[in-house]
Amino acid sequence: MTDTATPSSSPSSPDAVKIGIVSVSDRASTGVYEDKGLPALKEWLSRALQNPISFEPRLIPDEQERISAALIELVDAGCSLVLTTGGTGPALRDVTPEATLAVAHKEMPGFGEQMRQISLKFVPTAILSRQVAVIRDKSLIINLPGQPKSIAETLEGLKDADGKSLVSGIFAAVPYCVDLIGGPYLETNDEVCKAFRPKSAIRPPRTP
Repeated sequence: MTDTATPSSSPSSPDAVKIGIVSVSDRASTGVYEDKGLPALKEWLSRALQNPISFEPRLIPDEQERISAALIELVDAGCSLVLTTGGTGPALRDVTPEATLAVAHKEMPGFGEQMRQISLKFVPTAILSRQVAVIRDKSLIINLPGQPKSIAETLEGLKDADGKSLVSGIFAAVPYCVDLIGGPYLETNDEVCKAFRPKSAIRPPRTP
């Protein structure tokens, strides 16, 4: 199931991008309660990116083999970025990190380290979070927290009352990482999250 957020790109528009969004929850996947992870991911990414986005959403239970299979499916479907939410704590059925590492070609530990640093500004139990990020083929896969508020905080970072960045969110590094693995050129809305690239990696402004 593909959910297209914006119209197809034209030559003067930003690159189109396909993004996998995965919510891992036993209860939401069986209809016990409404899933909030997928809407939160879609809402934030739609605000943060200028690119036309095709979303590939998945809602699955906390089962390692099914999570791994979904990640492989999304990478094979051409998703340059895959974001998961849920299943990253120490509980017995929290297996999203294990499922993610099982399909990895490279591990990117800095993303998890920064997410925990951000969350520690709010709660001491952030040290219990086990989010990881990996590369599989030409796709970046990142585990995010399970709560919508925490998803936005870790992606966007912390800002003061004037909107000045206090702690960088992890998404600032995502576009350049996607560049390096051969993906589309992601363009961010700076008021939400300003991407960082070395000067040599910044494209000239697009012509109208």
